[in-house]
Amino acid sequence: MSNLIVHGGTPLRGRIVPSANKNAVLPILCATLLTAEPVRLNGIPEITDVKKIVEVFRRLGSDVNVDFTTGILDVHHKNTHFDPASDRLPEEMRSSIMLVPGLLARFHAARIEDDVKGCTLGAREIDPHVEVFQRFGSTVARNDDSLTVRVDGGLRANDHWTDYASVTTTENFVLCAALAQGTSTLMNAASEPHVQEFCQFMLMLGARVEGLGTSRLTIHGVDKLGGGTFTFAEDFHEIVTFLALGAITGGDVRVKNSHPEQFPLIDRTFAKFGVQIIHEDGWSRHVCDGPLKVKEPFTRNILQKVEAAPWPYLPVDLLPIFVALGVKAEGSMLFWNKVYDGAMGWTSELSKFGAHAFMSDPHRVVTFGGKPLAPAEVESPYIIRVAIALLMVAASIPGRSVIRNANPVRRAHPHFAENIGKLGVKVDWVEGD
Repeated sequence: MSNLIVHGGTPLRGRIVPSANKNAVLPILCATLLTAEPVRLNGIPEITDVKKIVEVFRRLGSDVNVDFTTGILDVHHKNTHFDPASDRLPEEMRSSIMLVPGLLARFHAARIEDDVKGCTLGAREIDPHVEVFQRFGSTVARNDDSLTVRVDGGLRANDHWTDYASVTTTENFVLCAALAQGTSTLMNAASEPHVQEFCQFMLMLGARVEGLGTSRLTIHGVDKLGGGTFTFAEDFHEIVTFLALGAITGGDVRVKNSHPEQFPLIDRTFAKFGVQIIHEDGWSRHVCDGPLKVKEPFTRNILQKVEAAPWPYLPVDLLPIFVALGVKAEGSMLFWNKVYDGAMGWTSELSKFGAHAFMSDPHRVVTFGGKPLAPAEVESPYIIRVAIALLMVAASIPGRSVIRNANPVRRAHPHFAENIGKLGVKVDWVEGD
């Protein structure tokens, strides 16, 4: 277990270039299995999930060269092999389920480990993925510790309408449809920026995908895909995180941002805490007119609120970042996670700082901000941006705080402590029990 030691109370100042989005990098890595041509990825982040997939590729005989110093990864699946009876996919990493389409296309067989999971956000079913594989002609059998997926005669196109706009289910549908025989259509597709980036990569390989950024995707299957070079964009999650860190510490942080067109709703959410976001010349910065303060709504009988749901709503992954602002800002704020039923149960850790937060139900939390806060030792659940939200609160408080079990940060943000250190706040990784 790794702990973060935070010496807070110093305003963050400076410029930062964010890393690539984990939620774009991982499906794109998995997508390389669909082609036998060489692929180069620029801007690959040094995160644990990337290392796990690279290790899987090497075990399967693929040629992989990665240099995290330059951020370049070269992969060539020319000699790849797979045996579902003996070759295991990564466990405790939900994105490993996106290796299945590439294995089905190449070897007509794949497996899904029983322990495929990611952050502890509540119930995260695999049934939508299994349904996608079945609709493309696969059979699924249950084993003692896994599921075996097989397809005879190649994947076959289909039309599908998902129960909800799931990111990984959408990506698995596109991965299956790219080499399927015929034209496939997906309704209620996810449209997050990282899904659009993934689809752009598929287009580069030669896939025929229509409807990017919408809830309806049409994919015309092709005989084979090619290779090429792809450069990742900045992670909008990390952009928001650094802007929020600057705001909560009363600093001045500027973050490289090539896609400000994705930010209007995010900007309006910041404004609810008295934070203005300005985008100019490829950079984003925050402006605060005094201490953080919740903007009072015109409807007097309701609380100001932040609602998070699938894009184009505010992304649920960003909700903890704004909860951190909520415990610091003067006033009350309702936070509503409309997706996960286990992502809000960390208010007891906030209370250790002296923060006032009330969990109304598994989906909603109310913060009563502006209370005196003190350094504390807190325990992070296995949720990436909850660990970061706890760090944000600690960074805003003078003194030494400890974020225990902060390992999830390394799943998404390479060199996070070092980057914060460059902005003026001392943060150290310490291995603990």
